[in-house]
Amino acid sequence: MALDRIEKLVEKYFEAETSIAEEKELKEYFASSNVAQHLEQYKPLFGYTVQAKQEQFTATIPLNTKKRKSVVWLSVAASVAVLMGVGFFTFNHLNPPKSNDLGTYDDPEVAFKETQKALAMISEHVNKGIGSMNYLSEYEQSKNKIFKK
Repeated sequence: MALDRIEKLVEKYFEAETSIAEEKELKEYFASSNVAQHLEQYKPLFGYTVQAKQEQFTATIPLNTKKRKSVVWLSVAASVAVLMGVGFFTFNHLNPPKSNDLGTYDDPEVAFKETQKALAMISEHVNKGIGSMNYLSEYEQSKNKIFKK
């Protein structure tokens, strides 16, 4: 009767329908010395778990705790960049320039002459820009000759 039950449990096991208690019963049966000869082929399958429980990992794992030099240098560079940014900010924003010279003039004649100089310089640069625009008109004429409308 017990052999018949074990055979049914083996069938249920391979159909994935056994409970934990039934699997425990199978393990106990196959761990014993009186296993039926036609069920001997399943003994390693159920005996493996008993053997696996007894195994222990005894080797030591060496841990490599050395840091890479590039990571160290990268962190140093980041720290320097942050410190320089903070220093630049504090230097420029917390210590404003003490000079009140904002380009103002007390004498109207001097102011007029400086304004004339500035406008002459602007006029010179604008004239250079307009001169280079002549090339665009030549380009337009050449394009119109090639691609007649």
